[in-house]
Amino acid sequence: MLPTILLVDDNDEILDFLERMLRQKYTILKAENGTEALEVLDKETVQLIVSDVMMPVMDGFEFCQKIKSNFEYSHIPVILLTAKNSIQSKVQGLELGADAYIEKPFSKEHLQAQIASLLNNRNMIREYFASSPLVHIKSIAHTKADESFLETLHDTINKNLEDTDLDVEKLAQIMNMSRITLYRKIKAISILTPIELINITRLKRGAELLAEGNHRIFEVSYMVGFSSQSNFARNFQKQFNITPSEFMNSKILDKEEIINNALDLKTVFFK
Repeated sequence: MLPTILLVDDNDEILDFLERMLRQKYTILKAENGTEALEVLDKETVQLIVSDVMMPVMDGFEFCQKIKSNFEYSHIPVILLTAKNSIQSKVQGLELGADAYIEKPFSKEHLQAQIASLLNNRNMIREYFASSPLVHIKSIAHTKADESFLETLHDTINKNLEDTDLDVEKLAQIMNMSRITLYRKIKAISILTPIELINITRLKRGAELLAEGNHRIFEVSYMVGFSSQSNFARNFQKQFNITPSEFMNSKILDKEEIINNALDLKTVFFK
């Protein structure tokens, strides 16, 4: 599936030009002002927004502010296009949360590169989070609102790890959110379904416990909600490309190296 980009501009010629430029690599949605764009966002899942600043009804600055202050949309990167080239305009756009600010007339290569960079960087961060046993979920947040949401989500899942039936319905109920809103938010930020994220959170908590070295693997398996050690080990290796025992041994070696280095420093210091 191609990433979906929402183009917002009151000039039909510019909208058509942008669509022709981008439609080979992206699914394109269009709106003529900020108000229309918000209506599109209520119905469609969007990965990135390119918006003009000077528009009737609702201009790009107000639209960007609404996007970045709205819980459901704050994760979406916004590129502002404008003929205003003053420093004050750039500062205003960035202060409102815009991820990039491009002056008109713009190079299509520059715009294409900026779009690709924003999407690729976010994908790399998501992949790093999913494949790294000890990386916190907050690493994929791009706004304060998303960081707060992800921290609450992480804490909620961890408090209910022993519930083997934990799913999006239960999670939404505990977090006092609608199932659809929670599903869309998790999917948009992480590209994971809630069930996949719950599973990764279980495995990451398991990695933390293994790194502490106070529990055996079969104990950790049950502590994080897996029905058996073999099920936990299979999922752990599939997610992180390392077995639980290999991971635990690597952490023991790391601790030994730290201790040995500390002893060496102590010897040098007191020599």
